[in-house]
Amino acid sequence: MTSTDGFNLLDGINIPADLRKLETKQLPQLCDELRKDILKELSTNPGHLASSLGAVELTVALHYVYNTPDDRLVWDVGHQAYGHKILTGRKELFCTNRKLNGIRPFPSPIESEYDSFICGHASNSISAALGMAVAAKKLGNDKRHVVAIIGDGAMSGGLAFEGLNNVSATPNDMLIVLNDNNMSIDRSVGGMRQALLRLNTGKTYNKIRFLLTKWLNSKGYLNDDRRHTLIRLNNALKSAISHQQNIFEGLNIRYFGPFDGHDVIEIVRVLRQLKDMKGPKLLHLHTIKGYGYAPAEENATVWHAPGKFDIDSGERIVSNVTNEPPKFQTVFGETLLELAKENPRIVGVTPAMPTGCSMNIMMKEMPDRIFDVGIAEGHAVTFSAGMAKDGLLPFCNIYSSFAQRAYDNVIHDVAILELPVVLCLDRAGLVGEDGVTHHGAFDIASLRAIPHLTIASPMNEHELRNLMYSAQSSNKGAYVIRYPRGKGVLTDWRNKFEEIPTGTGRKLRDGWGIAVLSLGPIGNNVSLAIQLAQRSDSSLNIAHYDMRFVKPLDEKILEDVCTRCDNIITVEDGVRNGGFGSAVLEWVEDHGYNIKITRIGLPDNFVAHGTVEELQRIVGIDPGSIAATILTTAARHSN
Repeated sequence: MTSTDGFNLLDGINIPADLRKLETKQLPQLCDELRKDILKELSTNPGHLASSLGAVELTVALHYVYNTPDDRLVWDVGHQAYGHKILTGRKELFCTNRKLNGIRPFPSPIESEYDSFICGHASNSISAALGMAVAAKKLGNDKRHVVAIIGDGAMSGGLAFEGLNNVSATPNDMLIVLNDNNMSIDRSVGGMRQALLRLNTGKTYNKIRFLLTKWLNSKGYLNDDRRHTLIRLNNALKSAISHQQNIFEGLNIRYFGPFDGHDVIEIVRVLRQLKDMKGPKLLHLHTIKGYGYAPAEENATVWHAPGKFDIDSGERIVSNVTNEPPKFQTVFGETLLELAKENPRIVGVTPAMPTGCSMNIMMKEMPDRIFDVGIAEGHAVTFSAGMAKDGLLPFCNIYSSFAQRAYDNVIHDVAILELPVVLCLDRAGLVGEDGVTHHGAFDIASLRAIPHLTIASPMNEHELRNLMYSAQSSNKGAYVIRYPRGKGVLTDWRNKFEEIPTGTGRKLRDGWGIAVLSLGPIGNNVSLAIQLAQRSDSSLNIAHYDMRFVKPLDEKILEDVCTRCDNIITVEDGVRNGGFGSAVLEWVEDHGYNIKITRIGLPDNFVAHGTVEELQRIVGIDPGSIAATILTTAARHSN
């Protein structure tokens, strides 16, 4: 980056120590330059735009006031941290953001000492920051400041409330910054949103309170016991006078705000006041998602991650290719509406992802039958279980990686009671540029051990529709359907519904000697792989089965394969250890067959970020790699 880009201040900042050399009056200009740089980079290298634009002033102020990296800034929801990346030694590398071998999509201490903690999933910042604050005290590092920055709807997550509860009862001096933009990806929902909108503490009140506290401390009148008593008395008086209750001060967490989150000079002033104040504190900032770029301000949901765009016109650059297959999530959303029109028991549940999972399609037509519960996956599952217990049929849609946070709810609240909840796991398998925190790698391995679950995965759009149709009449407990991010393979996708008997696969290609068993959309790669293998060896005659279900397995197919073939290759877009291939291996062993099994799936390590195609090649589930495994197996078989 050079000064020809017009970044006179930003050009001179490589680390936050450089930023702290500026005069306070220069910070608005720096914020303007930083916002322009984010726009410039993301217009050609897509990423999470609107959240980071809204957090520019906060980011600059935090690094200006605090001595990072020794002081800890713990980000929540890494969507808002692009400015942080640029200011902390990654300015020149930011063009590689989310690309294979480039910088990570979300902050991680593996990448930079300025990234205090990992933050791909929401609501963990308060708990992690409290841990760091306690560690600093225990290890005698009393000069270290710890700040948790939570926002983008993450305060609605249960872990955030658990953290707040512990903050109030554990000695600490940490600061929680609430970046309140009234959004997650879609508009924030729930009682916490309403409470935040009502909070209002004046600047004069805070100034007087701060000066009084400082004077009492200097005179030795304010030990810990007296301070807690004074806070409780003050909170009670303020609630009585203002006729409003402050949830944070009810937890003995000092509350300051709300302030304008786009006034960088004011934020610096407030942070300096709060920096050395004892006890837990919360600074409430009102920000605008997409701030400073009109198209993003006007439609923050679309501009959360808009893809490539023209900065001047505000036009998003979309593919002009017509008659493309739809995204799996679009097929899900359209199909759910179709089913709901015929079945009045069907309701939809989503944890803050109505647009991402396309449940917004049904929401527009049947708003009273869709429930957006906020960033609360565990609650989404148990809420669904409660509705199922008393007669409704919930389709609960959660991204696969986020569903990890609802594991106990699936076991305790759904599976034990065999409740008819349809758990739709979107973004299953490799998701691409969002990387390690977002790959849906573990759902098969973690869920297949749970009794009373049916677990299925569709190879294409027709299969997804048929599985959704079949799930509503299963009546055999919870029904899990996993499908990937992105497009399917069929343009004529709106088929007539056909019921799929639970635990039945289908033969796609007859053969002998070697059988490939695939689960879900990765079966399309297998079909291409078999074609590639046959081009190399025309004598090959490989059988291919789309198993559809990992639980229960189709035992008729397995019996047939084990009697006619000497080699089985299993292929899945999930972790190999404990996954679909392991289920087949266990069945074969349990039934006494002597057959060679080769399992293809994700390795026993966390997969980085890149395009789906790049990552599939790296882990060996692309058509070329699968074809190579088929040829190796065939050569071994012939010998």
